Amino acid sequence: MGIKQALKSLDAFPRAEDHLLQKTRSGALVSVVGLTIMATLFLHELRYYLTTYTVHQMSVDLKRGETLPIHINMTFPSLPCDVLSVDAIDMSGKHEVDLDTNIWKLRLNSYGHIIGTEYLSDLVEKEHAAHNHDEGGNHDHSGEKAHGHTFDQDAEKMIKKVKQALENGEGCRVYGVLDVQRVAGNFHISVHGLSMFVAQMIFDGAVHVNVSHIIHDLSFGPKYPGLHNPLDGTERILHSASGTFKYYIKIVPTEYRYIWKEVLPTNQFSVTEYFSPMTEFDRTWPAVYFLYDLSPITVTIREERHSFLHFITRLCAVLGGTFALTGMLDRWMYIIIEAFTKPNSRRARR
Repeated sequence: MGIKQALKSLDAFPRAEDHLLQKTRSGALVSVVGLTIMATLFLHELRYYLTTYTVHQMSVDLKRGETLPIHINMTFPSLPCDVLSVDAIDMSGKHEVDLDTNIWKLRLNSYGHIIGTEYLSDLVEKEHAAHNHDEGGNHDHSGEKAHGHTFDQDAEKMIKKVKQALENGEGCRVYGVLDVQRVAGNFHISVHGLSMFVAQMIFDGAVHVNVSHIIHDLSFGPKYPGLHNPLDGTERILHSASGTFKYYIKIVPTEYRYIWKEVLPTNQFSVTEYFSPMTEFDRTWPAVYFLYDLSPITVTIREERHSFLHFITRLCAVLGGTFALTGMLDRWMYIIIEAFTKPNSRRARR
C-alpha cells in the first residue's frame, strides 16, 4: 500500500469529484474559442510541415563532353521567314551544324497570326551550302553561264517574294532547340544567310533591316520550381534607326534535386544588354546576338522538409500554450463575473 500511495502522490493531474465541478457559460465560450484557435494553429503547423524549402550549395563544375541545349522562342515582327537564319559559333570559331537540331519558322501576318509553317533541320545548313557552292564555282567554269542564269532567275524570284512579304507586313516566329558544345560561344539570328547582292536588292542598305524582336522564351535547359529566366517577355521594337542587339549571357550550371531524390540537370543565367545603332557607312548587317559563357561553379538546389520530430515539438508547444492560456482566461473571467454578481446577490437578499 505504501508504494501505491507514493505513486498517487506523484500524480500531476489530480481530478476532482464530478459534483465539485461547476460548468459556466463563460467557460463554454472560452472553450469554443480555444478549440477554434488550436484547430487553426494545428492546420498551420501541418501546412508548415508539408511545405518544402530549398537549400543552395555550390561546387566546382566537373561536367565534360556534354551538350548545351538552347531553347529559342522569338518573334521578328518586321522580317519575313525567308530572310532569317540562325547560326551558332563556339569559342574555337567552328560553326555548330547539328542534324538533330530542331528549328521551326512560322510565317506571321501583320496582325501576328500564323499563315504558314516551315521546318528546318538546321537553319545554318543553307548558308554553309551556299558558301561551299560558291567556293566550288571558282574551280569549275564549265557550267558557269548556265548556273549564273539559273541563279539570276532564283534571285529575282526570291527578291520579289520577300519584297511582297515586306509590303504585306509579314513577320516570323522562330522557335526550337539548338544543341551546341558546352563551351563559350554565341548564336545569332540575322539575314546573314542571304548573299550581299540579294540582301542589298531587298533592303536597299543595312540601315533598313529592322531586327525588332520579342523574346517569348530563352532558356538553357528544363525549368524547375522558382526558376526565372531574365529574358522571357523581353520586347525590343525599333521605330527609326536599325542596329545590332547583343545579349551577354553568363550561364550557371544547376542541379535541382527534388525531395523524392530525382535530379534535374539544367542551367540558369544572368544577362546584360547592349545595342549598337547602325549607320550608312557600316559594312555589317544588323543582327540579334546572344554571346554566352559558362561559369566554372555549379549550383545544387535541394528540396528539404522539416523532420517529423520537429513538427511534433512545435505542435505540442503551440497546442499546450493555447490550452494553458485559455485555462488562465477562463479563471480570470470566472473571478471577474463572480466579483460583479456576488454584491448584487447580497443586495437582493437584504
